[in-house]
Amino acid sequence: MNITKDKVIAVTYELKVNGTDEVVEIVKDENPLSFIYGSGTLLKSFEEHLNGLNVGNKFDFVLKSDDAYGPLNDQAIMDLPIASFMIDGKLDTEMIKLGNSVPMKDSHGRQFNGKVIAITEENVEMDFNHPMAGKDLNFKGIVVDVRDATPEELSKGLYGNSCGCGDDGGCEPSGCDDGSCGSGGCGC
Repeated sequence: MNITKDKVIAVTYELKVNGTDEVVEIVKDENPLSFIYGSGTLLKSFEEHLNGLNVGNKFDFVLKSDDAYGPLNDQAIMDLPIASFMIDGKLDTEMIKLGNSVPMKDSHGRQFNGKVIAITEENVEMDFNHPMAGKDLNFKGIVVDVRDATPEELSKGLYGNSCGCGDDGGCEPSGCDDGSCGSGGCGC
């Protein structure tokens, strides 16, 4: 069975930053990545490289940063008042330390992470770029399963919701009213 729209796909792979030995992720047989092809839960460019493949087919492709998580955006680096991170007048040094990823919410309640890149007496400088922004990604793997999605999976998603990834890489509800999209669990 070929990979086409509305098929449930399972793949295993190794993801590296292209041109380096930096392994970002390894997805093994015990827990393959499963998704409904064409549902918008994964990067469109990732799915396009799998189109038409069958069980047992190997893949090895590179997504340029513009087709993955985009270029680094200088406007995604922000200085936030250090007072925002104070608890009882003291800085939460367990959470706010260089290199730490901190869960945040914007004014619309959307969740995302910011990486602490500098701390001064007045501000915490945070980078809100996706960790893979500006990087070309090399996926090398194999298709381990292809099957038809059930009507319930098509209406509610593979894991019980119909959330998807927006053009900006953020989670967007697509007919979901249970709040699960805001939990960050949509695979973006």
